[in-house]
Amino acid sequence: MLRLAVEWGALEVVPQIKLLPGERPGERVVTPEEEARYLSAASEPLASIASVLADTGLRPEECFRLSWDAVTWVNGRYGTLFVTHGKTAAARRVLPMTPRVRAILESHWERAGKAVESWIWPAPTPSGHVEVSSLRKQHTKAFEIIAERAAKNNQKPVRPFVLYSLRHTFLTWLGESGCDVWTLARIAGRSQIQISSRYVHPSEDAMFAAMSRLGGHKIGHSEKNEISENPNQRQLTQ
Repeated sequence: MLRLAVEWGALEVVPQIKLLPGERPGERVVTPEEEARYLSAASEPLASIASVLADTGLRPEECFRLSWDAVTWVNGRYGTLFVTHGKTAAARRVLPMTPRVRAILESHWERAGKAVESWIWPAPTPSGHVEVSSLRKQHTKAFEIIAERAAKNNQKPVRPFVLYSLRHTFLTWLGESGCDVWTLARIAGRSQIQISSRYVHPSEDAMFAAMSRLGGHKIGHSEKNEISENPNQRQLTQ
């Protein structure tokens, strides 16, 4: 909104907005248990969309705009998704499908009569596909069901999260798995690595492993090798 205001001349520059002391960003990492409880309480198509978000790191609006011609069933191990919608050129990318995403989309594809070009998530909206507004009631209802089940089973309720948190969760787990920041930025559909770098926190073991892979370049040379590679040093030693 602020960038648009600058574009329209209502503002000169985009102001920097910082969180107040004690505030936390709206996005958070969803635990596997919370994800499972949410998916079991969510109705369709929310449950399927949330599963795709959790397994691909797609932005919600990117997922909503997927059409069947963006799905390739034979690429990679389980097929790929071609993301065409985005604010930058980096948003256009090909993502591999996980077994869960493949199973969900295949099921929807068969129910859609093996469509070729229609929306994967059709809905009675002006755009013709699911939008945030059309999922809001299902999303709220899912947390109500979770709270009811938690009260009956003496469980801790799941703290509500937004759909974007599933993307944030996926990227966090990807960074913790050892994915480098360049690959993570590519999967996330970002043109710069600054934001993606917050997901990558190399451990001490990972740094040692990276250094050990340099063997044969600068690390791992013995004194004998260094002398034999330098004729002047070899003559001086003799």
